[in-house]
Amino acid sequence: MIITKDFLHDTLAYVDGNLIWKKSIGRLAKKERIAGTITDNGYLNICLLGKIYKLHRIIFFYHYGYFPKVVDHIDGNKLNNKIENLRQASIAENAWNSKKRITNKSGVKGISWDKKSNKWRASCTVNYKQNNLGLFEDIEEAKKVLIQFRNKNHKEFAKHY
Repeated sequence: MIITKDFLHDTLAYVDGNLIWKKSIGRLAKKERIAGTITDNGYLNICLLGKIYKLHRIIFFYHYGYFPKVVDHIDGNKLNNKIENLRQASIAENAWNSKKRITNKSGVKGISWDKKSNKWRASCTVNYKQNNLGLFEDIEEAKKVLIQFRNKNHKEFAKHY
């Protein structure tokens, strides 16, 4: 059986970012219980018709009736599945909206220390191309140039931290 919007609306109720079982359909899926289990990677999963789905994708489908290639959490919080926090995105747009890596030493996404020049390097990816925005003595100047570039090119998917 294929998941349809009607099936979801008959089986689950959307309430403030959660899906609630309307009826019991298994050992874990009990009427009036919140659907989904948290995974090791921080997302919520749900099992429907014998298949596991990411809950945010099901919530998107519940509202819009289709599965986009990528569903992006606007605020970056994997557990905030309110429909107003979910949007369709490309793989690149989803990456643009990611947080800085834990290995980042500058504290600023897209800025690193260039040992060769003893300056701050600002860089940013657009359309799968790495753009070197220059070398800067002052990290604040590098940040200003990077934020301006990112806002222009990543638009609503720009995330600076």
